Amino acid sequence: MTSFNLEGKSVLITGGVQGLGLEFARALSREGAHVAVTSRDELKAKAVADSLREETGGRAIGVAVDVTDSAGVKRMADEVMQSFGRIDILINNAGINVRKPILEYDEDIWDMVQSTNLKAPFLCAKAVVPYMIKQRFGRIINMASMLGTVALPERSAYCSSKGGLIQLTKVMALEWADHNITANAVCPGPFATEMNQVVIANPEANQHFLNHLPVKRWGEPTELAGLILYLASDMSSFMTGSAIVIDGGWTIE
Repeated sequence: MTSFNLEGKSVLITGGVQGLGLEFARALSREGAHVAVTSRDELKAKAVADSLREETGGRAIGVAVDVTDSAGVKRMADEVMQSFGRIDILINNAGINVRKPILEYDEDIWDMVQSTNLKAPFLCAKAVVPYMIKQRFGRIINMASMLGTVALPERSAYCSSKGGLIQLTKVMALEWADHNITANAVCPGPFATEMNQVVIANPEANQHFLNHLPVKRWGEPTELAGLILYLASDMSSFMTGSAIVIDGGWTIE
């Protein structure tokens, strides 16, 4: 029987300085993983790494990167390799959401959402997977969304990018299975993160969400940690190409 222990494994989490990404970093570090968190803001990335080391006693580094820039992403992967010697787990977590009706959506904003949510996981995988192939081990976890499978008004770019990420995950799984690399997508529903505070703070919008949730509440970031640990560990070695919905029951109907 394998375990969730990640002692000696190295994990790279894009957008790992807040929200779900930070929760993942904490959970993985507690299980012994060396953790690299990224942000566009170098000071913030390094401050979060400092707090992780203090909180868990594990190794952690903060890396500044624009995940939509291929050269920057390559430098990011090289920096993590120099620090840890390997990259076992890649969590493509960085993402944005801009809410507007389609007819009011600016082309530049559309491109920004697609680049961050869909292009960036493609670039990060291209930079990291060659190392995984050499070491004959890898876990790729792409943070998609339930909105990659169902839609909401004013989320055209977000829904499109997350649906594309689910499909990209399946192609990754097919192409790299022979190298002992798995790729899975996590599809969260409404979680109480920084990104969703604008909805939570709007009584009408918040009630609309609660009406669609059989559990009648928003999810807490800690409630995703167990799934991430499973996907990062040897326990999930037979799972690849899956899109796992964890949404409080929203998509049941």
